[in-house]
Amino acid sequence: MELSLLFFVESIALGVGLAMDAFSVSLADGMHEPCIRRGKMVGIAALFAFFQAAMPLIGWVCVHTIVEIFLGFSSFIPWIALALLVIIGGKMLLDGIRNKEEECACAAVGIGAIIVQAVATSIDALSVGFTIAEYDLLFAILAALIIAAVTFPICLLGVFIGKKFGDKLSCRAQIFGGVVLILIGIEIFITGLLG
Repeated sequence: MELSLLFFVESIALGVGLAMDAFSVSLADGMHEPCIRRGKMVGIAALFAFFQAAMPLIGWVCVHTIVEIFLGFSSFIPWIALALLVIIGGKMLLDGIRNKEEECACAAVGIGAIIVQAVATSIDALSVGFTIAEYDLLFAILAALIIAAVTFPICLLGVFIGKKFGDKLSCRAQIFGGVVLILIGIEIFITGLLG
Protein backbone atom coordinates (compact mmCIF):
# COMPACT_ATOMS: atom_id res chain seq x y z
CA MET A 1 0.00 0.00 0.00
CA GLU A 2 1.20 3.53 -0.69
CA LEU A 3 0.21 6.93 0.56
CA SER A 4 -2.41 8.57 -1.58
CA LEU A 5 -4.94 11.35 -1.41
CA LEU A 6 -7.67 8.71 -1.21
CA PHE A 7 -6.09 7.24 1.94
CA PHE A 8 -6.12 10.66 3.64
CA VAL A 9 -9.66 11.46 2.49
CA GLU A 10 -10.94 8.08 3.73
CA SER A 11 -9.14 8.47 7.07
CA ILE A 12 -10.49 12.00 7.57
CA ALA A 13 -14.02 10.88 6.67
CA LEU A 14 -13.67 7.97 9.08
CA GLY A 15 -12.50 10.39 11.77
CA VAL A 16 -15.43 12.72 11.23
CA GLY A 17 -17.91 9.84 11.34
CA LEU A 18 -16.40 8.40 14.50
CA ALA A 19 -16.17 11.81 16.20
CA MET A 20 -19.89 12.64 15.99
CA ASP A 21 -20.89 10.77 19.16
CA ALA A 22 -17.82 12.15 20.94
CA PHE A 23 -18.81 15.67 19.81
CA SER A 24 -22.28 15.28 21.32
CA VAL A 25 -20.89 13.97 24.60
CA SER A 26 -18.31 16.76 24.81
CA LEU A 27 -21.11 19.23 24.15
CA ALA A 28 -22.98 17.70 27.10
CA ASP A 29 -19.83 17.93 29.25
CA GLY A 30 -19.45 21.61 28.44
CA MET A 31 -23.08 22.22 29.35
CA HIS A 32 -22.69 20.28 32.57
CA GLU A 33 -19.64 22.32 33.60
CA PRO A 34 -20.14 25.88 32.30
CA CYS A 35 -17.14 27.29 34.20
CA ILE A 36 -14.79 24.70 32.73
CA ARG A 37 -11.22 25.88 32.24
CA ARG A 38 -9.34 25.77 28.96
CA GLY A 39 -6.93 23.11 30.20
CA LYS A 40 -9.77 20.76 31.06
CA MET A 41 -11.46 21.49 27.72
CA VAL A 42 -8.26 20.46 25.96
CA GLY A 43 -7.97 17.41 28.24
CA ILE A 44 -11.50 16.25 27.40
CA ALA A 45 -10.88 16.65 23.67
CA ALA A 46 -7.52 14.85 24.01
CA LEU A 47 -9.09 11.90 25.85
CA PHE A 48 -11.79 11.52 23.23
CA ALA A 49 -9.18 11.76 20.46
CA PHE A 50 -6.96 9.20 22.18
CA PHE A 51 -9.70 6.62 22.53
CA GLN A 52 -11.05 7.26 19.02
CA ALA A 53 -7.55 6.49 17.73
CA ALA A 54 -6.82 3.60 20.09
CA MET A 55 -9.98 1.59 19.41
CA PRO A 56 -9.42 1.11 15.65
CA LEU A 57 -5.84 0.08 16.40
CA ILE A 58 -7.05 -2.43 18.99
CA GLY A 59 -9.54 -3.70 16.40
CA TRP A 60 -6.73 -3.95 13.81
CA VAL A 61 -4.62 -5.97 16.26
CA CYS A 62 -7.58 -8.23 17.01
CA VAL A 63 -8.15 -8.86 13.30
CA HIS A 64 -4.52 -9.82 12.88
CA THR A 65 -4.26 -11.95 16.01
CA ILE A 66 -7.37 -13.05 17.88
CA VAL A 67 -10.19 -12.47 15.46
CA GLU A 68 -12.43 -15.24 16.84
CA ILE A 69 -12.41 -13.73 20.33
CA PHE A 70 -13.07 -10.25 18.94
CA LEU A 71 -15.97 -11.48 16.82
CA GLY A 72 -17.55 -13.06 19.90
CA PHE A 73 -17.11 -9.82 21.85
CA SER A 74 -18.40 -7.53 19.09
CA SER A 75 -22.03 -8.46 19.73
CA PHE A 76 -21.72 -6.98 23.24
CA ILE A 77 -20.38 -3.59 22.07
CA PRO A 78 -23.80 -1.91 21.65
CA TRP A 79 -24.90 -3.20 25.08
CA ILE A 80 -21.73 -1.92 26.79
CA ALA A 81 -21.99 1.53 25.18
CA LEU A 82 -25.68 1.75 26.09
CA ALA A 83 -25.07 0.78 29.73
CA LEU A 84 -22.16 3.19 30.21
CA LEU A 85 -23.88 6.19 28.62
CA VAL A 86 -27.24 5.56 30.32
CA ILE A 87 -25.54 5.35 33.72
CA ILE A 88 -23.55 8.56 33.23
CA GLY A 89 -26.42 10.37 31.49
CA GLY A 90 -28.90 9.23 34.13
CA LYS A 91 -26.66 10.58 36.88
CA MET A 92 -26.36 13.95 35.09
CA LEU A 93 -30.13 14.01 34.55
CA LEU A 94 -30.89 13.25 38.19
CA ASP A 95 -28.32 15.77 39.42
CA GLY A 96 -29.90 18.45 37.22
CA ILE A 97 -33.38 17.66 38.52
CA ARG A 98 -32.36 17.49 42.21
CA ASN A 99 -29.99 20.47 42.37
CA LYS A 100 -31.00 24.03 42.97
CA GLU A 101 -29.88 26.66 40.47
CA GLU A 102 -26.97 27.89 42.61
CA GLU A 103 -25.63 24.31 42.95
CA CYS A 104 -25.63 23.89 39.17
CA ALA A 105 -23.69 27.03 38.45
CA CYS A 106 -20.42 25.13 38.16
CA ALA A 107 -20.89 21.39 38.56
CA ALA A 108 -17.74 19.57 37.54
CA VAL A 109 -17.47 16.49 35.34
CA GLY A 110 -15.01 14.08 36.99
CA ILE A 111 -12.07 12.53 35.16
CA GLY A 112 -13.48 9.05 35.74
CA ALA A 113 -16.75 10.01 34.04
CA ILE A 114 -14.87 11.57 31.14
CA ILE A 115 -12.80 8.42 30.62
CA VAL A 116 -15.92 6.24 30.72
CA GLN A 117 -17.59 8.57 28.20
CA ALA A 118 -14.53 8.43 25.93
CA VAL A 119 -14.49 4.63 26.05
CA ALA A 120 -18.26 4.36 25.57
CA THR A 121 -18.33 6.65 22.54
CA SER A 122 -15.28 5.03 20.94
CA ILE A 123 -15.98 1.37 21.66
CA ASP A 124 -17.88 1.02 18.40
CA ALA A 125 -14.69 2.17 16.64
CA LEU A 126 -13.23 -1.26 17.45
CA SER A 127 -15.02 -2.52 14.37
CA VAL A 128 -13.10 0.02 12.29
CA GLY A 129 -10.19 -2.38 12.79
CA PHE A 130 -11.96 -4.59 10.26
CA THR A 131 -12.16 -1.82 7.68
CA ILE A 132 -8.46 -1.04 8.01
CA ALA A 133 -7.43 -4.71 8.27
CA GLU A 134 -5.72 -4.63 4.87
CA TYR A 135 -3.41 -1.82 6.04
CA ASP A 136 0.02 -2.70 7.31
CA LEU A 137 0.88 -1.54 10.84
CA LEU A 138 2.36 1.79 9.73
CA PHE A 139 -0.73 2.72 7.71
CA ALA A 140 -3.05 1.58 10.54
CA ILE A 141 -1.16 3.85 12.96
CA LEU A 142 -1.27 6.73 10.48
CA ALA A 143 -5.02 6.26 10.00
CA ALA A 144 -5.49 6.23 13.78
CA LEU A 145 -3.46 9.44 14.13
CA ILE A 146 -5.58 11.11 11.45
CA ILE A 147 -8.72 10.00 13.29
CA ALA A 148 -7.32 11.52 16.50
CA ALA A 149 -6.35 14.73 14.70
CA VAL A 150 -9.91 15.06 13.37
CA THR A 151 -11.59 14.10 16.66
CA PHE A 152 -9.63 16.56 18.80
CA PRO A 153 -10.86 19.86 17.28
CA ILE A 154 -14.39 18.50 16.86
CA CYS A 155 -14.58 17.60 20.56
CA LEU A 156 -12.91 20.84 21.62
CA LEU A 157 -15.57 22.70 19.66
CA GLY A 158 -18.25 20.58 21.34
CA VAL A 159 -17.02 21.44 24.84
CA PHE A 160 -16.74 25.12 23.89
CA ILE A 161 -20.28 25.28 22.48
CA GLY A 162 -21.63 23.34 25.47
CA LYS A 163 -19.90 25.75 27.85
CA LYS A 164 -21.57 28.72 26.15
CA PHE A 165 -25.02 27.14 26.46
CA GLY A 166 -24.27 25.85 29.96
CA ASP A 167 -23.59 29.39 31.15
CA LYS A 168 -27.10 30.38 30.14
CA LEU A 169 -29.02 27.23 31.03
CA SER A 170 -27.51 26.20 34.41
CA CYS A 171 -29.39 23.17 35.83
CA ARG A 172 -31.36 22.74 32.65
CA ALA A 173 -28.03 22.19 30.89
CA GLN A 174 -27.31 19.25 33.19
CA ILE A 175 -30.72 17.80 32.40
CA PHE A 176 -30.22 18.35 28.67
CA GLY A 177 -26.69 16.90 28.82
CA GLY A 178 -27.95 13.80 30.62
CA VAL A 179 -30.70 13.30 28.04
CA VAL A 180 -28.14 13.73 25.22
CA LEU A 181 -25.90 11.03 26.72
CA ILE A 182 -28.82 8.63 27.13
CA LEU A 183 -29.96 9.27 23.53
CA ILE A 184 -26.43 8.69 22.21
CA GLY A 185 -26.30 5.42 24.12
CA ILE A 186 -29.61 4.38 22.57
CA GLU A 187 -28.41 5.45 19.09
CA ILE A 188 -25.19 3.42 19.40
CA PHE A 189 -27.23 0.47 20.67
CA ILE A 190 -29.78 0.55 17.84
CA THR A 191 -27.11 1.14 15.20
CA GLY A 192 -25.07 -1.74 16.60
CA LEU A 193 -28.03 -4.10 16.53
CA LEU A 194 -29.14 -3.11 13.03
CA GLY A 195 -25.77 -2.54 11.45
